[in-house]
Amino acid sequence: MIIDFHTHIFPDKIAKSTLDFLVGVCCGVKPYTDATYSGLLNSAKESGVDLCVALPVATKVSQAESINRFAAQYQEGPILSFGGIHPACENYKEILRHVKSFGMKGIKLHPDYQDMYFNDIRYKRLIDYASELGLIISVHAGIDPKCPEDVHCTPKMAREVIQEVQPQKLVLAHLGGNLLWDEVEQELVGLDVFFDTGVVLHLIDRDQFVRIVRSHGVDKILFATDSPWKGQKQYIKLLSDMPLKPEEKEMIFSQNACRLLEI
Repeated sequence: MIIDFHTHIFPDKIAKSTLDFLVGVCCGVKPYTDATYSGLLNSAKESGVDLCVALPVATKVSQAESINRFAAQYQEGPILSFGGIHPACENYKEILRHVKSFGMKGIKLHPDYQDMYFNDIRYKRLIDYASELGLIISVHAGIDPKCPEDVHCTPKMAREVIQEVQPQKLVLAHLGGNLLWDEVEQELVGLDVFFDTGVVLHLIDRDQFVRIVRSHGVDKILFATDSPWKGQKQYIKLLSDMPLKPEEKEMIFSQNACRLLEI
């Protein structure tokens, strides 16, 4: 079984315009799908992915309601969507309760696109309440093409949040901090937090990847692609070729995600 813990889809009517905008932000990176539900589903079938976790990002306070209406449609089947929320939402507790009532397993946060540093009190209080509700919190961590010189979630910021809030189901995308893996080893390895592999496997030195996996704990690593920005078939091969034991790869590909999602 293979679970991709980090993917993105958009409503059909805005998928193309949203993707075109994001391609520009990402310096012309060519997407691997059209970022629609059917596009991701086709990619998953072709690649042998059994379940995709879709992670919507609310870039404005006003978007939370419409994002969660869309996400609520995908709570069964091969694509499972989390909810979206902006940390500046004053009614964040109400929104999180709605997310929970829709049957969603978690929420997605993106400090760069939400223009807020991860150790801001508004993130801390939101994460604390989401944790109280038993929700998974997936967070973009490290450098993002949108603002590469101004990192909104550094490993040091993440460490502060983990130590103060002590969330039980926090997932730091991009192996704890995209392109900041030396800092991840210094600040985060060994803490009670999950890392995903989105847009990491083709960039990171293989020895460093294996070292982080084993020193942090293979039981806290989740296979992810960040589709449409990386191909699922490509990433399955990259992880399969890593010098890890078969049982370690099995944990990363699905077992850890099954435990976290309670499926």
